[in-house]
Amino acid sequence: MTPNNNPQSQSVEPIQQSPQPAPAPAPARPPRHQARRHSEGWSNVVSTVVVLLLAPVIALFLTAFVFQSYQVDGPSMETTLHNNDRLILWKVPKTWAKLTGGVYIPNRGDVVIFTDRALANFGQDPNKQLIKRVIALPGERVVISNGTVTVYNDDNPNGFKPDETLPYGDMAVIPETPGDVDTVVPENAVFMLGDNRPNSLDSSEFGPVDAHNIVGKLVMRVLPINKVKAF
Repeated sequence: MTPNNNPQSQSVEPIQQSPQPAPAPAPARPPRHQARRHSEGWSNVVSTVVVLLLAPVIALFLTAFVFQSYQVDGPSMETTLHNNDRLILWKVPKTWAKLTGGVYIPNRGDVVIFTDRALANFGQDPNKQLIKRVIALPGERVVISNGTVTVYNDDNPNGFKPDETLPYGDMAVIPETPGDVDTVVPENAVFMLGDNRPNSLDSSEFGPVDAHNIVGKLVMRVLPINKVKAF
């Protein structure tokens, strides 16, 4: 075999590859403590907004159904209460009675706040709220004669004088109850009198008060500071 003296040459060309772009740098991540601080900042803002929105709602709820602050206007409850005294009224018993379909009847001797449309007959605002003391309960007979209040019921058929026998006693009441009254307290009503009997517009004038019109019971005097008292 004769060798091929004129062999075909073969060349190898290097493969030219197009240059590849350099990878983009990854976005920088904030340190973990910075991200956490940012999240906590938004959480605090949201919490603050929620509190600001809920605070008036909670205040309205408490005022409507739990307790409310009042200021005495006038002398009708002297010497127990005086003009400008600041009071706390407890509304829970009335609220509970409404929720359960009942009627709130306070205890004898309690001091309560109420409204009565009969005030219009005396030239006063019928929506005005009054504060007086409960003297007689539903079904009882009340007689005011010769300046003295007498209450008759099943336990006391001969009558008793609440101003002399109840704990508030004659220390709180300015005596000599005016008027000439002989009435039976209807169902779901109470008979109210101011402690300053000669200077009080109360049931001796406009009759027993519908218990549905009772707002709540006095539980504390908070001002003046030197006369703070629980009732």
